[in-house]
Amino acid sequence: MSEHRLNAEPTHSVWDRSLAPRLRIEPGDEVAFECTDSSGGQVRPGTTIAEFLAIDRTRIHALTGPVWIEGAEAGDVLEVEVLSTRHADWGWSSVLEGLGFLKDRFCEPYLFHWQLDGESTSSLAPAVVPVRPFLGVMGVARTDDGAFRTRAPGSFGGNLDVRELCAGARLYLPVFNTGALFSCGDGHAAQGDGEVCINGIECPLDVTLQFQLHKREPLAGPIVEASEAFAEDSCADAWVVVESGTDMAATAQAATTRMVDLLVSRWDFSPVHAYILCSVALKLRLSQVVNEPVFTVSAAISKQILPNRRLFPTQ
Repeated sequence: MSEHRLNAEPTHSVWDRSLAPRLRIEPGDEVAFECTDSSGGQVRPGTTIAEFLAIDRTRIHALTGPVWIEGAEAGDVLEVEVLSTRHADWGWSSVLEGLGFLKDRFCEPYLFHWQLDGESTSSLAPAVVPVRPFLGVMGVARTDDGAFRTRAPGSFGGNLDVRELCAGARLYLPVFNTGALFSCGDGHAAQGDGEVCINGIECPLDVTLQFQLHKREPLAGPIVEASEAFAEDSCADAWVVVESGTDMAATAQAATTRMVDLLVSRWDFSPVHAYILCSVALKLRLSQVVNEPVFTVSAAISKQILPNRRLFPTQ
């Protein structure tokens, strides 16, 4: 195992499998990523609303990478373990005309600055918001040629905005290209399910990730192995199937179907028993509703009700 560091610059704000890798690593290696905030460093403490409205929006989701994982090929699974996260004591949230889940009600542009005090923030008094840093975007290169903006997530991962991806979690992604070409960014200090106003607490984030490779393992889309580090959360210490699509109901059905299939393939349930278990124990949640026209649904089952096992055998 080797340890690497990858500075943020130069960032990129598209998925494009022709991008040259900035780093090559072996499976088992750790990488300390420096990630800017989602604006690519254009928003800073004290930025005014006028300055915010003038930022270059083609730089949104400024990502660090790509990273080439030696031996990765299409049809493999990339395992990404979040070893640690460290925020920079500040963040921001915004409201923009025409964006957000309640865009018809909240039309006036607004920018809010947060001061992060270790593991919480009191900036929005009288509320005290727990700080739980994670990356909103982690993904591998898409299967198709061309440059694609990062707003829409998909089977490759990307802009999932799944808040369970904090320190201690593992993300499993299908690989579509040789080398996988992993990139990450869009740091959040905290986020509610749905991310309804368009932002969580956007912030720069230093994140250390470890990569493992599972050869020739079929995987239809992202799966999260959530951490037990935040036991107060109803979806902590859980298996989480993540699905994205343009129809919210159909996406929820797809996530539920994939969870049934996971229970059948990994825990030997019959399909009907897996379906019944989902009906009594599945937590079906909206992870993001603001990346229109694509929504992200998470389907979670607590590890406490299942025998302990790894998703893939140890290599």
